[in-house]
Amino acid sequence: MKKAGPGSGRKASGAITLAVSFLVSALIAGCANQIVEPEPSDPTSGETTVSDSPSPATDLTIVFDDGSGSAKTWQLTCDPAGGTHPDPEAACRVLETNGAAALPPVPKDKACTQIYGGPETATITGTWQGNQVTSRFARNDGCQISRWKLMEGLLPRGGS
Repeated sequence: MKKAGPGSGRKASGAITLAVSFLVSALIAGCANQIVEPEPSDPTSGETTVSDSPSPATDLTIVFDDGSGSAKTWQLTCDPAGGTHPDPEAACRVLETNGAAALPPVPKDKACTQIYGGPETATITGTWQGNQVTSRFARNDGCQISRWKLMEGLLPRGGS
């Protein structure tokens, strides 16, 4: 039985590393040559097609009811700011600054002052920072009024 000499383990290790590197390079090269072209949209097929441009990380629908039953619906995208919102740049700034604090609901065990701030309500649905959101806003107690104030700019000023 022959003993392995010094350095023979390094030779085997080097050969394995070389083989793995070769396989990884071959896989990458094979994947890089594949081109996936989206099929034309067919509105009757019910299938989703791939878009050439990536979806924005923020794509929201805001439904605002002033309390009289007159609802307005706006679309908002950020990065870049756009959509049908009256001031998309300000709305995106508000989301960046206060979204993490204002979008989650008020915890059920939180004590809130029982003060009425007005009949306005709003619902925000869609994607914010790549995450699905559904958030409802009202002005029916102190906690809800505070959330609304944090979102002014995205939502109209309360009481107006």
